[in-house]
Amino acid sequence: MSQSQDAAAPAFAQASDAFDAAFDGHAPPLRLAVVGAGPAGLALALLAARYLPQAQVSLFDARPLERDVSGDPRTLALSLGSVQLLQRLRVWPAAQAQAIREVHVSQAPPTLSSAWFGPSGEPEVRISAAEQRVPQLGAVLSYGQLVAPLQAAWQQASALEPRRLISRFGQAVDGLKQDRPDEVEVDAGIAERFDLVVVAEGGVFSEQARKALTHDYRQNAWVGTVNLSADSPVGVAYERFTRRGPLALLPLPDRDGQRRAALIWCQPQDEDEVAGLSDAQRLTVIQHQLPARVGRLTGISPLKCFPLGLNAERTLVEGRRIRIGNAAQTLHPVAGQGLNLGLRDAFALVEALRRDPVVDTALRRVEWQRAPDRWATIVTTDFLARSFAWRWPGLPAARGLGLAALQALPPLKRALAGQMMFGRR
Repeated sequence: MSQSQDAAAPAFAQASDAFDAAFDGHAPPLRLAVVGAGPAGLALALLAARYLPQAQVSLFDARPLERDVSGDPRTLALSLGSVQLLQRLRVWPAAQAQAIREVHVSQAPPTLSSAWFGPSGEPEVRISAAEQRVPQLGAVLSYGQLVAPLQAAWQQASALEPRRLISRFGQAVDGLKQDRPDEVEVDAGIAERFDLVVVAEGGVFSEQARKALTHDYRQNAWVGTVNLSADSPVGVAYERFTRRGPLALLPLPDRDGQRRAALIWCQPQDEDEVAGLSDAQRLTVIQHQLPARVGRLTGISPLKCFPLGLNAERTLVEGRRIRIGNAAQTLHPVAGQGLNLGLRDAFALVEALRRDPVVDTALRRVEWQRAPDRWATIVTTDFLARSFAWRWPGLPAARGLGLAALQALPPLKRALAGQMMFGRR
């Protein structure tokens, strides 16, 4: 057993004793099912394992346990609050992540041009970790690099407490049914009853059943990676508002001495010509749209295309079921807050259950507590996404003035930075 396992064993043993007492009839244990072993689901399961010692936690996922997820290259952008949560769980893979030291948001021409906007003469907002007095604003890493340590930590905890923490990998959940006010039936080959079910299976917009609030933005996101010249600034995330849609570069760890960034390039579907461009043409177009401070793009990976839309539930809670992350709201990537919302949902739920063992009371607390953060993010993201389809005269100028005002007014910029790092609190 490793040193970290030795340190964790007494805490897990104590939790196991508490569960055995509950299981033997002294108090009814909370039967909690988590559907989906992605980042949000695994984080919730680990939080429940640590902070709800009288809960029996069953984690379901259709993916077989033996399938290696560590190589999944999808890019995740995490806020500082999410990084801190994962550090508390001792699963943060710092060596595989690239810290975000600065965020640079700007608008491409045609727009207002003035020396008042800074050295570039363009409207921009620059938020730095040093300015906010934090070690980093967030971090970027691949999906597999985050899920692998989360899953390993869950398996370690489950091995120490197999009666309390139950892995159900390779078992797809075919349906949920609540015919009693205090139980939910989970159909995963056999029917089992739980006091609370957390749905954390998300997926992408194009593959989801439509929720209560839905809107097809008729935009595509082209995603991949680009290589940057050696003089490109380290740890800077860029978001560029262009006439066609937002273009973002997220810093990635160097590979074999090569500076890299993840690319998210949004295009209107009825004017999307990216598929017909060669790699050289794609690089030229992207380079032309980015600010000069990015440096020179030297290469580009094959790009994948995903349709974009809003797909959200009006409420997180339905009876004894609660949805978190993409299962509750799938958003446009313009704000990069999808997973961060899910992790904040997970933390709020476990905190509520720890404070109040009455499940329905805890769920009401979560619904009330999470509403401001959730709706502020949904509304802001939806407004920005829709605005790129508008062709109103003066709209680029208004957007540019908004960016300039944020940069010029430190209290507003601090508020934006705080919401970006920790959500609305």
